[in-house]
Amino acid sequence: MTPAEVEDRDGHRIVSRLDALLTDRDMTLTELAERVGVTVVNLSVLKNNRAKAVRFSTLTAICDVLECEPGDVLGLRPR
Repeated sequence: MTPAEVEDRDGHRIVSRLDALLTDRDMTLTELAERVGVTVVNLSVLKNNRAKAVRFSTLTAICDVLECEPGDVLGLRPR
């Protein structure tokens, strides 16, 4: 599926950079889930750009664990 098709389907261009952050920190999704206090499935949905919403408390916990800013976790796909 092309980025344009994803945008048409979901109505947004927000993308997750979680995979790159995990790679940079040599951390697994399972480890992040345990440290954040959410399920691996929920983080997988976010990592794979399938999330329809993200709780600020979850985003805050992710940023605390990964020592980053919300803009490091989420980005905006160009038109």
